[in-house]
Amino acid sequence: MEKGIASGLREYFEIEEKDIRSYSPLTLAYIGDSVYDLVIRTMVVEQGNTAPNKLHKKTSRIVNAPSQADTLRRIKPLLTQEELDIAKRGRNARSYTKAKNASVSEYRLATGFEALIGYLYLTDRFDRALELIKAGLSDGTAVSAQKCDTALKKAPAPESDSDKEIKDA
Repeated sequence: MEKGIASGLREYFEIEEKDIRSYSPLTLAYIGDSVYDLVIRTMVVEQGNTAPNKLHKKTSRIVNAPSQADTLRRIKPLLTQEELDIAKRGRNARSYTKAKNASVSEYRLATGFEALIGYLYLTDRFDRALELIKAGLSDGTAVSAQKCDTALKKAPAPESDSDKEIKDA
């Protein structure tokens, strides 16, 4: 079985593996935010070389609480029960901060989305995280499905979901 990014990093830097169930939803959201940001930045950079300020503006239109809340709403029907439970844990986590340009509801949904991405990353299901990100972006956001396909060509192909039951939420 091929190693995932997270387990490869743990091995390379000799980091002891922890039980993922011991992580708080806000910890999962913390890493998920970074993973999502890296994916979007990669896609934006792959659209062509341009000034860093323009890259930042393109990225900021996608990596923000209202956009991430919309993404979670769009992908909700694609989530397994396990994934939905993680997103709900993230959504229900009590954070003492709030995004400056988002409602409390949007911020909480975005935290749920980030927790889900963080969980998938840390459990070496980065391919599933990419699959869900792609599905969430393919609905009229600043990065089109075609651009998403181009940026993700070099990413590992998602594993078959035939052995996973996908439930409507």
